[in-house]
This record gives sequence, C-alpha cells and structure tokens, in this order.
Amino acid sequence: MSLAVDGMLATVANREHEPNRMTAFPTPSPNREKTRAEDDELVQKCRRGDLSAFETIYQRHSTSMYNLAYRMVGNPSDAEDLLQEIFLLAFNKLSSYQGQSALGTWLYRVATNRCLDHLRSRAKRYQTMTDSIDEKESLTPSATKDTPVERVDLERSIAQLPDSYRAAFLLYDVEGFGHKEVAQILGVAEGTSKSLVHKARLKIRDTLGQGRIGATS
Repeated sequence: MSLAVDGMLATVANREHEPNRMTAFPTPSPNREKTRAEDDELVQKCRRGDLSAFETIYQRHSTSMYNLAYRMVGNPSDAEDLLQEIFLLAFNKLSSYQGQSALGTWLYRVATNRCLDHLRSRAKRYQTMTDSIDEKESLTPSATKDTPVERVDLERSIAQLPDSYRAAFLLYDVEGFGHKEVAQILGVAEGTSKSLVHKARLKIRDTLGQGRIGATS
C-alpha cells in the first residue's frame, strides 16, 4: 500500500506543481468545524483503503505543508522532497490519528518533526565536513559576517533562528496557531511555546536591527 501511496503522491505533485507555491500567509478556512468533519470522514475512508480520499487530503493540505517545510529548511528542492516524505509518513501513521485535534494540526506535527529531523541530520553532515577541514584553511570570522545589507530581510532572519525557535515562530506568527496548538505540535508545554516565540521575535529584531545599523554606518 505504501508503494501505491508513494506513486500517487508523485503523480499528484507533478500534476499540481507550481514554480512558486509558497504563499505569504496561510489562508484560513471559512469554517474550521466543517473542514475538520470533512477531514475526519476522509481519514475513515483512507483506513478502509480508499486512496482517492488520501489524495484529497493531500490536495487540501499540501500547500500549507510545503510552506512550512520551505521556511524550515530554506530550500525549495528539499522542501519538495520533504513534502512527499511528510505525506508518506502521515499515511503510515494514520492509524495513530485519534481525532483529538484537527487533522491539519496533526499533519503539522508530523511535518514539523520531519523537518527538525532533516535539519539535525543536515547539521551533523555539515559538522563532519567542517571537522575534516584544517582550521587554518577555513573562512575567517570576518568573511562569514560580511553580508550585504540588502540580504538582511525577514525570511533570512527566520532562516537564522535556532530550529526550535524557528518552528515555534512559524507555527504561531506565520501559520496562525495558538500557543496551545503549537505546544501540541511541538510536544512541549504551552509556556515553552510562548518562551520560544518570544525569543524568536527578539532574535529577529536583533538581526534586522544589525542590518539597519550596518546600512547607516
């Protein structure tokens, strides 16, 4: 069944691929309760082996999942790959969905965890590469900090955040979840969600502020 789902996801992704699918802000559902009821019905159909129901779930939620993946990893190619992995994981984990939260919230948790795993793996690969380079041949600190002021914008500031800060900030300030939902998605306490978002905002302001200082100096 997973192979069939994998093929279906690839077909749908190719059919619906857009050069720039990322939207600036999520589009809120006009009726969240109706959407949740429809999603839950689709889940039941999926559990009965209806692949077309899962295709509908993909069509309803893929843009939001891609937006999150893109902002988390900062690379459209990696985001596309992660999108397929996220929905394949979601299909395989569908039996664990109990309906206590909306399907969209559950999907965000699957997506966020997969993105964080990807970032941790990437960081380990980069660390291995860095360790293999002689310290004298590495870039000097001044070279790494010599960044044109024009490139210091919000998206770049978000990309520089620590992974946990970035995830909380994107879910709360960009995707529009409340702290209770963010906490559920990240598997942390509600107070931790508030702290992560607060620290993320401070870091973003600091990064943007440094850019402005550099522009006037």
